[in-house]
Amino acid sequence: MSGTAIVLRALHDGERQLERDLIAAAERHRTEHEFHHVALDVARWSREHVERIARAAESHGLDLPGPSSHASPGPLAAVREKTAEALGRRPETGLLLLHDLRRLHLAATGNSLDWEMLAQVAQATHADDLLALATACHPQTLRQMRWTNTLIKTHSPQLLASAP
Repeated sequence: MSGTAIVLRALHDGERQLERDLIAAAERHRTEHEFHHVALDVARWSREHVERIARAAESHGLDLPGPSSHASPGPLAAVREKTAEALGRRPETGLLLLHDLRRLHLAATGNSLDWEMLAQVAQATHADDLLALATACHPQTLRQMRWTNTLIKTHSPQLLASAP
């Protein structure tokens, strides 16, 4: 497998995982309305990245699946929503949010490094399509990183200082 294929596959898998993690965290923290809605918005970016990577990979000999399908919320959605409401803003919930933010930040950082590597191999191999892909998508990944970093900075002092 070529180096380009390795980076495309790693980036594809990383973006799929980040989308899933963002959606799961948004569900866990439903009562944190700003977090919930922004997490779902930035998850869409990762979903779009997966679609674009899968299309670009075809011309480089890879068959990567598109984004994973999201089934309807189902009967457990109501239970998750009620649980999130019951937990509300307890200290443990805040620590869980920090844990999720840390995990999301590290995932976005890994994707950012993969976008950098894709851009570098695209320049080295004159793969203009992949360079255009990295140039278009990487800024959104950087925004995902800045968002999680900002939330960590704003939430951690109070949450960690008040932790039992």
